[in-house]
Amino acid sequence: MGNLYIFDHPLIQHKLTYIRDKQTGTKEFRELVDEVSLLMAYEITRDLPLQEVEVETPVTTCKSKVIAGKKLGLIPILRAGIGMVDGFLSLIPSAKVGHVGLYRDPETLQPVEYYLKLPSDIQDRVLIVIDPMLATGGSAEAAITALKKRGARQMKLMCLIAAPEGIEKVRAEHPDVDIYVAAIDQQLDEHGYIVPGLGDAGDRLFGTK
Repeated sequence: MGNLYIFDHPLIQHKLTYIRDKQTGTKEFRELVDEVSLLMAYEITRDLPLQEVEVETPVTTCKSKVIAGKKLGLIPILRAGIGMVDGFLSLIPSAKVGHVGLYRDPETLQPVEYYLKLPSDIQDRVLIVIDPMLATGGSAEAAITALKKRGARQMKLMCLIAAPEGIEKVRAEHPDVDIYVAAIDQQLDEHGYIVPGLGDAGDRLFGTK
């Protein structure tokens, strides 16, 4: 079973409070999501392997460490996932970015795929699937399934807020995928929205209704 990681770092929790606040405007909301994404990226990459190299300092030579060639791929689920990509790229600008376009049918609450564009070597990369909200888990599960069908071997899921129902679905369908979240909320309402949540992440990121 994949691991579940909840980030309780004070900076993440502080910024998440303002992300939740309905009075937070689009510009500040976007900046806060970017900042939290950077902080989460720092933790998600904690297990990247290192190798020792020799470097010359202004004083002498020494042994030091660099990341051991592990390739990363960022796969935001459109459209809200885009808002969490730049924070990650500010730490690891060499990561390749793919996109999975999914929307949730308002009647069935099931995901519908409408776009897919991926790096050509996803089988050689650790993929970070990105979506701010893990609600029913349908979109995340569908995205991970789509990536596996195209050769992905190692994936992690990164979300701001998750509902217990979404976590349960992803873990049941993809027990090999680790899940990283900033908070686990109480439940889903009758419309499939996370409670207390933060509203519609896409609308708040892009100023739409």
